[in-house]
Amino acid sequence: MIMTNDQLLQAFQSSFLSIYDEMIVTNGKGTILFLGGKLKNFWSTTTTPMIGRTFTELEEISFFGDPILQLLNNEVHSLQLKAWNGSTILITVFQSKGTREELMVWGLKSISDRLRGFIEITDEPEIKHTPSMVVHSQKMKDVLHTIEMVSKVSTTVLLLGESGVGKEMFAKTIHQLGNRKSKPFIAVNCGAIPENLLESELFGYVGGAFSGANKNGAPGKFELANEGIIFLDEIAELPLKLQVKLLRILQEKEVTPLGSSKPIHIDVQIIAATNQSLEKMVREGRFREDLYYRLNVVPIEIPSLRERTEEIPYLIYHFVGKYNTLYHRNINILPDAIDLLSIYDWPGNVRQLENTIERIVVTSKELNVDSSLVYKYIPKQAAVKEPPMIHHIMPLQEAVDLIEEQLIQMAIDKYKSVKLAAKVLDISQPTMSRKYKKIREKIQHKTLSPLNKRKILEEHLNKQLRSMAIVTSTVILPEEIFELVSHSMSPSSLTYKNVQKKLTKIREQEGIIEWVYIFKVLDNNKMLTIVASEDFVIPPGHIYEGPPEMIEVALEAMDGKAGVTSLYEDVYGEWKTSFAPLTDHNGNVLAIIGFDHSRSYIENELKKIGDM
Repeated sequence: MIMTNDQLLQAFQSSFLSIYDEMIVTNGKGTILFLGGKLKNFWSTTTTPMIGRTFTELEEISFFGDPILQLLNNEVHSLQLKAWNGSTILITVFQSKGTREELMVWGLKSISDRLRGFIEITDEPEIKHTPSMVVHSQKMKDVLHTIEMVSKVSTTVLLLGESGVGKEMFAKTIHQLGNRKSKPFIAVNCGAIPENLLESELFGYVGGAFSGANKNGAPGKFELANEGIIFLDEIAELPLKLQVKLLRILQEKEVTPLGSSKPIHIDVQIIAATNQSLEKMVREGRFREDLYYRLNVVPIEIPSLRERTEEIPYLIYHFVGKYNTLYHRNINILPDAIDLLSIYDWPGNVRQLENTIERIVVTSKELNVDSSLVYKYIPKQAAVKEPPMIHHIMPLQEAVDLIEEQLIQMAIDKYKSVKLAAKVLDISQPTMSRKYKKIREKIQHKTLSPLNKRKILEEHLNKQLRSMAIVTSTVILPEEIFELVSHSMSPSSLTYKNVQKKLTKIREQEGIIEWVYIFKVLDNNKMLTIVASEDFVIPPGHIYEGPPEMIEVALEAMDGKAGVTSLYEDVYGEWKTSFAPLTDHNGNVLAIIGFDHSRSYIENELKKIGDM
């Protein structure tokens, strides 16, 4: 039996749609010639027929990011793209060969019905709408990586960032990811409680401690947080006299209620947060220097929303869904409105964005909200126009090209999207794409030599290793190091055995470390072995003479600066070592902790990062 062309087409379409949800056939310019199947609740157009329209026109109202046609060449390609409705779509294009007319067959498949990238954090069991973190930018992934590491230990954490970035959310994330998640999480806003009540609120009081006090007394926030976490928001607002008491709690692990002379032992992890510069306050005498160093064990800088604008569309859809459910509404934010919201600077950060979306959901008379409706909800920003800085005479066209290149690069760096950058620069998207492609080719020609590429990958890996060294070093207590350095490095001493056990456990848990050891750098730039994980090749009390590139980073660690060496070779092999300082309660460096990574591990890790 000979099949007709229609039967062949039907068979091909049936086979194709057994894999994909929708099939689109276009010519070489992207004009739609045929449709088959359907993506449910996807395309933003339902009234105008799609046959005869261009694929580019449809993707502009349905996807965000660079145009798909520009991301593909003449081979078969698959891409995962985020749609404006929050779903993830897998797109594969097949280009016909050997036919009179160039044709492209597009297969589209929905691989998620909701946004990915959330970390669900339960606040209270009875609360339906649990807080969530949206993590899509590299900066936020770096923050999350550090948070995951500090959650494993009970170190003091200092959260830094502008008002509205969600510092309390990050503190709750540490609590939920850590070993204390079943214990209390107590949040205190140090700037919201009157100064005359703050001491009793934090530390508690006994009966009769002051006029009007409960005759039975009351526990303070620190006592209520015992075995859990206390979150001290706006720590910069803490009065100086209470800073002394907080310092004692950090040092002695005990709190004395107001009106009592009997201290209460507590086991509590402290997470502090501020949107002010504590270093500046220390210089001005408004914050105790010793307390600053005790709080600044693991500082985590949370980026502002304008530093991670690529997350704005995801945040918008998250908040729209949240408040649609909460207020029984069905508001839809259209792509042009999201464009407008994405190029606003959001001085109030995530809090301001969430409040704006809530206001839109509550008050909008239209179910489909476009940019003209959104415009009235966001404050108008005055444009600041400054003349470009030109320091020497050059041909006019060269100057114009230079400024244009800088503006395009600034817009791309800020908005992470050709489409949004084109909108803010007020040029068409095709023009923006063409100009940016030219800039990228210029940059790649200059920088992407094999040597420079490896340097970029090593910088990324070094950042990870340095972060791991800083966080992991906090499990070693200053008292242990002081005793080993001052009195005994004997393997038979109890302190030596305890520290060695910790170092061995670190090596085993991480699984990527060859050796962990504690050194002290001597005046002659040689290093004295104090203690190390089991099977370390250098016994305690012996001198190690490393190569210059290793000694240089070790000396910086003795000065208080954690760092990572380049690959170096000594008598034991080829290594990359990360060093972190070990300090006493006053910030003085007692010794340094080192983590050796083999060359084979480094090469494998660089390959993984390069593939990503």
